[in-house]
Amino acid sequence: MGTTTGTGAGTGDDADSGPPRLTRLTFHGPLSEARAARIVERVAEPLRRVPGGGTVLDLGCGWGELMLRILEAAPAATGVGVDLDADDLERGRASARARGLDGRVVFAEESATDTARGPADVVLCLGSSHTLLPEGAPAPHSADALRALRGLVAPGGRVVLGEGFWQRTPTRDELAAMWPDAGVHEHLYAADLADAAVAAGFRPQWVETASAAEWEEFESAYLADTEEWLTAHPAHPRAAELRERADRHRTAWLRGYRQVLGLAYLTLIPDTAA
Repeated sequence: MGTTTGTGAGTGDDADSGPPRLTRLTFHGPLSEARAARIVERVAEPLRRVPGGGTVLDLGCGWGELMLRILEAAPAATGVGVDLDADDLERGRASARARGLDGRVVFAEESATDTARGPADVVLCLGSSHTLLPEGAPAPHSADALRALRGLVAPGGRVVLGEGFWQRTPTRDELAAMWPDAGVHEHLYAADLADAAVAAGFRPQWVETASAAEWEEFESAYLADTEEWLTAHPAHPRAAELRERADRHRTAWLRGYRQVLGLAYLTLIPDTAA
């Protein structure tokens, strides 16, 4: 999961390939170990009761860390993660092998848009709701993504959606410091996001939001590999490019979306009355 794209160019600290890629991140988003453990147990408990072991589908999975932890907590379940980033998928496969889970999980390099992988007993969509919609679909993506997720979860299953929301209305200067063409229309507010989940046919079992500490841990870890590499390779041909990219990202966070953009984690149950 994540709100931004990677800054590194390679997977190892190599003068030719560039800095290692996101090795300081356990999750690709502002998610603490404590919160992750609570989410895992919340969805693994009903998953363990599914006849045959149940299934987990991770959309825009990256390296699928949360999915792998759910599979560890539900030993009969199987999982599929889909993403278009080959490096992240290979990191997920390596992690699965190291944990002895490679026989129970598939990491597929494919789009999540109109996926036929469901229905699954647990569906994860963490910071990647945009991957469910056609390229160029207008923002906000939340309501449309929730409707797509409703069709991908099995009866009695669980959806965990990690979705951005505005904590407050951003100012003009804050929007200008964010990503190109950032606009107020791009995200809902937290209450509207919960309402959109209900309108899509869910009951919100749990609503929680990433803390300031989780955001700081994520943002610092996101850039740490690049920053260390730059100090060790100041004259590298790519150093100026990577330095500018890292500086731009840090500015977007500290002058733009810090304490403005939130990340909600919604654990959702399909509403049988919907």
